[in-house]
Amino acid sequence: MIFDSPLPRRDRLRSEIADWHRRDETEVVDALLDAAHLDGKSLDRIDARARSLVGEVRKQRVGKGGIDAFMQEYELSSQEGVVLMCLAEALLRIPDQATADRLIQDKLGPADWEKHVGNSDSVFVNASTWALMLTGRVVSLHEYRDQSVKSVLGRLVTRLGDPVIRQSVTQGMRILGRQFVMGRDIKEALNRASDDEARGYRHSFDTLGEAAHTANDAKRYFDAYSNAITTIGEHAAGRGPIESSGISVKLSALHPRYAFAQRERVMAELVPRLMALARHAREADIGLTVDAEESDRLELSFDIIAAVFRDDAFKGWEGFGLALQAYQRRAYPAVEWLAELARAKGRRLMLRLVKGAYWDSEIKIAQEGGHAGYTVFTRKASTDVSYIACARRILSHADAFFAQFATHNAHTLATIVEMAGERRDYEFQRLHGMGEALYEQVVGADALGLACRIYAPVGSHEDLLPYLVRRLLENGANTSFVNRIVDESAPIEDIVADPVDKVRRLAVKPHPRIPGPGDLYRPGRRNSRGIDISDPVELVPLDADMDQALERQWCAAPIIGGESQKGEARAILDPAHRQRQVGSVIAASPEQVEAAMAGAAGAAPAWDATDAEIRARALDRTADLMERDMPVLMALAVREA
Repeated sequence: MIFDSPLPRRDRLRSEIADWHRRDETEVVDALLDAAHLDGKSLDRIDARARSLVGEVRKQRVGKGGIDAFMQEYELSSQEGVVLMCLAEALLRIPDQATADRLIQDKLGPADWEKHVGNSDSVFVNASTWALMLTGRVVSLHEYRDQSVKSVLGRLVTRLGDPVIRQSVTQGMRILGRQFVMGRDIKEALNRASDDEARGYRHSFDTLGEAAHTANDAKRYFDAYSNAITTIGEHAAGRGPIESSGISVKLSALHPRYAFAQRERVMAELVPRLMALARHAREADIGLTVDAEESDRLELSFDIIAAVFRDDAFKGWEGFGLALQAYQRRAYPAVEWLAELARAKGRRLMLRLVKGAYWDSEIKIAQEGGHAGYTVFTRKASTDVSYIACARRILSHADAFFAQFATHNAHTLATIVEMAGERRDYEFQRLHGMGEALYEQVVGADALGLACRIYAPVGSHEDLLPYLVRRLLENGANTSFVNRIVDESAPIEDIVADPVDKVRRLAVKPHPRIPGPGDLYRPGRRNSRGIDISDPVELVPLDADMDQALERQWCAAPIIGGESQKGEARAILDPAHRQRQVGSVIAASPEQVEAAMAGAAGAAPAWDATDAEIRARALDRTADLMERDMPVLMALAVREA
């Protein structure tokens, strides 16, 4: 085989998951519409509850702080919102101060910060505005009564210098970050969480950290997770994985080569690390949830999770779980496979259903890779339909799952409550710093009396920014429920509209302004076709074709005037396996080089005179042939290079 590790065998349900990945989006959405359908009386109750929730959130919003207020003031469609994102995304990625200063000058100058000062009822928003504008402190402008804030800011930059302003922006990000992060370390986070716990909340702590790039990174993240489990376990005091706080872990933080192409190495090295953390969590009697990441890791994550869950060391412990993203077209059949996995071992999985946080990336990855289609839905409403369908299927498998529904959407919340009926053996989840007003109506005896777990990031300012930017982009967009619920200009009936009805009425289910990856440049040209190397269904035939290509004896030789030239052949050996011959090559002689150059020079005038359309078709034909022979070219590149 051309691949170093054997491709995994797929059972019936895993094959069904892969099939949904390749089905037409319209076909998938139609199937989910049927699965998410509820009767008229249920829909009426859902609508009434959702309206009540939204109305109460809007009433409570006045004077509330937190990230909801910040995103309402600085919506991402505004110039200032874009500036904030640019600064947050870039500042800690810039290695030298001079470049950071130039970025701040470029981005702070044109923005109209003055219009935001004092606009919000939230002290947090106003403090953040001043921190971004000035020196990280709330200052009085009484001495500048007759001057604009912009002119004052300009003089401050001149007088204080760029380093002070750079520090001001960084301080502003810290103020913002505290709204998103529970604490700099797990002990501080547990202390801050105590007030929420007293009100009936649970927590799942996420030790901030993006993908590990080195073995040292992975070791550092592993140790951080392990230390956090010990501390959380001591705090839990034997309450068990459901009633106590738990931990969320990212597989990409535990291994620097967490990718399907490295499957054999990942299974050998990452599985034992996750196993060790899971055993530690069991000893501490807390829950451990594997976070969801990009779509190209879904198949591999299932292999890793299954390998750990099936271990008999976890018999009787129901604290192991995972997150499932409803915006993935494979989510609905994945629920069935996970239920079978749980039943086979006779214990429940914790299953956190989320909508998904990497949509922009997933769309762009598929377009850049020239994939056959998208792994995610192209309409937000279709994701909402998928969520309802998945939630209904999860609730139907009460013996297989402890269900956890992560949402800030009032209609989704009302739908879950309706579908669950009198059941109480499930919980909601929200992000720290968000959805507070919504869940005040859910948690506690004087509300709905339902459980809610707060997803609470823990880490330093340096680790915060990638997470912060992702959350602001996800929840600050003008289509986001978090954004719209506090927007008084948005009618409540639009906010609580049934997504099933909305999608069913669409004449075209895929978003018409998001062309498929292959149609990205149409009508001008086709996008080049690529291979999704995270998809075993694509890899199996590719592997067979590449193996077949290498059974031939390949010979490279000069071609002059359409004729292959003769000469002494030299063996080309595989540099990774010096006893393996890839083929042979005949080097051009000086005379042949001269002949080739003369032929090219002689043909140049005619080629120059050829119509551009004809020359373009020749290039298109070349590209078509390269796509047709992709397995052959890939095989030779792998063996020769």
